[in-house]
Amino acid sequence: MLAAVLDEYGLDEAEVTMESRFTEDLDLESIDLVTLAGRLQQRWGERVNFAEFLAGLELDEIIGLTVGRLVGHVVDRLRTAGRS
Repeated sequence: MLAAVLDEYGLDEAEVTMESRFTEDLDLESIDLVTLAGRLQQRWGERVNFAEFLAGLELDEIIGLTVGRLVGHVVDRLRTAGRS
């Protein structure tokens, strides 16, 4: 999903690792995160609520958000939803 968002903005050659920061390393802006949130919602529905996840973060955590932290959130939410 992230690769598709990066491709839309011509950033498909960006190296993405778990430590990559969305704003500083991948040059994504808040609107790009909204696009990613929409893709997450389409794929997993409310099980992975990106807006709720961001609402629980401090501003500096949002600015420094890494791919790995988002992946961890998605995995955690899917595991939790799978136990219900």
